[in-house]
Amino acid sequence: MSLWFKYISVHSVDDALRAMGEAAAPACLIAGGTDVLLELQQGRHAPVHTLIDVSAVPELLDVELRGDSLFIGAAAPACDVATHPLVRAHARAVAEACGMIGGPQVRSAATLGGNVAHALPAADGAIALLALGAEAEIACSCGRRRVPLPELYRGPGESALSGGREILVGFHIPTGAGHSSAFHRIMRPQGVALPVLNAAVWMDRSEDYIRDIRIAVGPSGPVPSRAAELEATLRGKSLTGQSIGAMLRAVKTALKLRSSPGRASADYRYLLSEVLLQEVVAAAWERTAAVQAAA
Repeated sequence: MSLWFKYISVHSVDDALRAMGEAAAPACLIAGGTDVLLELQQGRHAPVHTLIDVSAVPELLDVELRGDSLFIGAAAPACDVATHPLVRAHARAVAEACGMIGGPQVRSAATLGGNVAHALPAADGAIALLALGAEAEIACSCGRRRVPLPELYRGPGESALSGGREILVGFHIPTGAGHSSAFHRIMRPQGVALPVLNAAVWMDRSEDYIRDIRIAVGPSGPVPSRAAELEATLRGKSLTGQSIGAMLRAVKTALKLRSSPGRASADYRYLLSEVLLQEVVAAAWERTAAVQAAA
């Protein structure tokens, strides 16, 4: 039995929007297809009449500086994002996250946009983008808009994007001097596995204290979210044993970790989170020092 009835390849955002409007419902966008095709094969995706392939749309593949932000196209393959000089220079956490999605073969096809649009609460790319304050650019027949990343989520696996009517064009990440970021994850030792826990930190440092900080940990709750309570324990402080201790004491109330049969128990995750947070915060702290020294 065919998993879809019609396949269309488009070469511009306008062509994709037109194809969605003209396609017999239900239509589905595809770029890397590492999630959608597997779910169709396993019967975990609603039936699809038309697949619209956007992997050849140049705008969705762009990675470039635009004014005071870094733009990463939604169809950019994870392997390209992980190694791109601009991403490594301005959004290190995103590069590190994309370098840990699946294995090499998956990363060569999987896209950053697909990682976000799949709407899982521990998606590596989404956690990194959230910590970096990224905005998503969305196109529809009535125009384009930019929204904060959290507005793309309704629940586990439930995207707020309007299926068949909207296209995730890409992500705008603020750039600037004096700050850096880091991403770490803990996974089972098989090598290619879903994260037991992951975390991203963006830090703006002034001399010996943290001027501002954003922390995202996944999965903590039904959608990707920032750990505002943890951020508050470090903002305005130097990174010392005392400030780290304050952060760790806040973990139990700041994070909503649950038991997962395929990953780990909540208790184990809380223990791991303390190690993970210390590592990723320290990495961001050291990188901001290096950035300032090079300025």
